[in-house]
Amino acid sequence: MTERVVLAYSGGLDTSVAIGWIAEETGAEVIAVAIDCGQGGEDLEVIRQRALACGAVEAVVADAKEEFASDYCVPAIQANALYMDRYPLVSALSRPLIVKHLAEAARYHGATMVAHGCTGKGNDQVRFEAGLAALFPELKVLAPVRDSGMTRDKAIAFAEEKGLPIDVTKKSPYSIDQNLFGRAVETGFLEDIWNGPIEDIYDYTQNPAEPREPDEVVITFTAGVPTALDGKELSPLEIIQELNRRAGAQGVGRIDMVEDRLVGIKSREVYEAPGAITLITAHQELENVTVERELARFKRWVDQRWGELVYDGLWFSPLKNALDKFILEANKHVTGDIRMVLHGGRAVVTGRRSEASLYDYHLATYDSGDTYDQSLARGFIDIWSMPAKIANMRDRRLS
Repeated sequence: MTERVVLAYSGGLDTSVAIGWIAEETGAEVIAVAIDCGQGGEDLEVIRQRALACGAVEAVVADAKEEFASDYCVPAIQANALYMDRYPLVSALSRPLIVKHLAEAARYHGATMVAHGCTGKGNDQVRFEAGLAALFPELKVLAPVRDSGMTRDKAIAFAEEKGLPIDVTKKSPYSIDQNLFGRAVETGFLEDIWNGPIEDIYDYTQNPAEPREPDEVVITFTAGVPTALDGKELSPLEIIQELNRRAGAQGVGRIDMVEDRLVGIKSREVYEAPGAITLITAHQELENVTVERELARFKRWVDQRWGELVYDGLWFSPLKNALDKFILEANKHVTGDIRMVLHGGRAVVTGRRSEASLYDYHLATYDSGDTYDQSLARGFIDIWSMPAKIANMRDRRLS
């Protein structure tokens, strides 16, 4: 029986060429799998037909936008996930979803191999292969760009020789990856980290310096899950899409950073994530109102570690799964409304309300009606500072 390879298919030059390239190198039948994570662009049926025209024996396409929003973006919001305190894990979140569908397709079609189009310098090769190792360790992984010398010029020559139905004349100077949660741009002139980004590289956001009226929005959360905008109940997918539109129109969510890649190098990346940054900012503020101090302090460390695990391709790891449970418990009371003003590239919180609030006006006020007994402070300070006091007295005695 002929072996089968499941290929993570995007519809672009590299993965279209990979269909025939893999077939020639291995003699295996290629099954193309394309997943819509909200990246936009071509219709899924057009992509499916192209895969078949390029030689795939089967082509599977899946609209996974709802799944991506609910099962991947929402946990990232609940974890306030910002790698290096800035990057909302745009690409890193989509990879485990794609891996899940690749593993399912491999089982269904009886494949023994899976292939991707990643290079050997990026994070995605690790995310794909570590995920597959967790879900379907028996699969052999093929990486023609990394391991078989499938350079761009060779891919173009192969496409022209085989008459593949793909445009090989257009070449963006940038490497771009995008999905529902945001957009990543790298390479080209951006590789000189002194060069500033130009407006041409942006697509999800408008220029924040251009004059426009502010946009006020109220975001409702239920147990840390965004559930409504301006009082209208919506799905997580609809909320992210709407905030991409509204926050993007105000230039919110532009990020220009030098990032520590998993593979050991530093890389300059430009991101656009208007919906993600708006939702994480709102969620953090609602946590400030509803989460007890010591739990909040510990959760900030957990959030950072969760983001690092996801960035590093360990979505399916035991530690990440255990942290998921902690984060869900910590979000149990994160229910309420956050009012924000979107303007000039910023999402600024201007109001908070929650039935689960730990903010007590009568304890916090300095006006009449204050119920905080300030006379208790002196004894508390004496006890709180006693360890340091005793240690310093010891040091003075021995010095």
